[in-house]
Amino acid sequence: MTTRPLARLALSTYRWAGAAAYPFMGAYLAMRAAKGREDSKRRDERYGFASQPRPQGPLVWFHAASVGETNAVIPLIKEIQARGIGVIVTTGTTTSAKLVSERLDPGVIHQYVPLDFKPAVSRFLDYWEPDLAIIAESEIWPMTIVELGRRHIPQVLVNGRLSDRSFARWKKRMWLAEALFEHLALVIAQSEVDAERFRALGALPVLVSGNLKVDTDLPPFDAGSLKTYRQQLGSRRTWAAISTFDGEEAAAAAVHAALKPRTDLLTIIVPRHPDRCDALEDMLNQRGLRVARRTRRDPLNADVDVFLGDTIGEMGLYLRLTDVAFVGRSLTAEGGQNPIEPAMLGCAILSGGNVQNFRETYQMLAKNGSAKIVRDVEMLAKGVNYLLVNEDVRRQMIEAGQQTVHEMRGALSATIRGLEPYINPLSVKARLQPRSES
Repeated sequence: MTTRPLARLALSTYRWAGAAAYPFMGAYLAMRAAKGREDSKRRDERYGFASQPRPQGPLVWFHAASVGETNAVIPLIKEIQARGIGVIVTTGTTTSAKLVSERLDPGVIHQYVPLDFKPAVSRFLDYWEPDLAIIAESEIWPMTIVELGRRHIPQVLVNGRLSDRSFARWKKRMWLAEALFEHLALVIAQSEVDAERFRALGALPVLVSGNLKVDTDLPPFDAGSLKTYRQQLGSRRTWAAISTFDGEEAAAAAVHAALKPRTDLLTIIVPRHPDRCDALEDMLNQRGLRVARRTRRDPLNADVDVFLGDTIGEMGLYLRLTDVAFVGRSLTAEGGQNPIEPAMLGCAILSGGNVQNFRETYQMLAKNGSAKIVRDVEMLAKGVNYLLVNEDVRRQMIEAGQQTVHEMRGALSATIRGLEPYINPLSVKARLQPRSES
């Protein structure tokens, strides 16, 4: 590869800046650990030090940044592991680490992703020696990509997507994008729009699979808690505002206040970042609303106005308590959040108009009549009320959403087909050299 001088300078600067920052990362990681975002007992993994032995035989490295990306690649991980190939999964959050331990076979190794500094990345790669690296969605770390390329380890981006904002940023630095994206052996994109964007940035070849998240299993839930909450709710009506960002919880509170005189209503609010929940509870209390919180195991008594979902990884529980869901980061914030889960779990979907990151998914849901876009809080209140009082309409939207999800399936098989040239030789190697722990 011939790296353009400007890209070579930028990557060299990035490397030396990383070297300068490297000694100070301990304080940064300690701060994150204090907030519960890092596992202090496994902090050495972030420097590339392994905490488990490498299995013998071929090994595929999966990287998924957080819960959403991890969920998306779990079926793919299971497919590859079923072929006898070893798998190591790296994630960047404690919640995604928990998800790996709960939903994958114990034979799948989990490590926290090494910091994108040369010493950490080199140490990680020297120890694990992966035969293939599979990266989820849009995780582009320059030093990791360069080091993998230098070692001639194939890198494949799966479920790839580029938001409007990310694409615009990369286009301004085409010289850097081309220098990095040409290291990718293959990009398997979610949509034709994403595929064209990756091609424009220098990635080749690029295939289209659809969204892997559509092919995932239904989100898990605590059956005992669901039964208890349903008993406590009785005949009360519910609606949920999920994956909300700043301002959208206040919008949900306003909707509740407007509808409460008309019906016995419980509003479920699940913010995208649970660490905001103390402040959100104060805001809701100041509005005269009584709050129950999941972490406190508060009962959903008749006088509770808002059930605050202040946990991560329990969307399967919250969405099973309702069949009307507003999906956030779309009304007072931009980009949108993925509406696939509420559609899968039987919810009529409402959303603000700022859904650029999931434009194609919303277009398909709206075309089939399973999602409605609202402009403001007043329109959201009217939409929630209309769906609560019109059971036939609500049921039609739910059925249309589930049918749309069914029609969108197939991303997993398409992704496997695209990966065959890379995983078939590893399958043969695994059969010739059975894996065992060293």
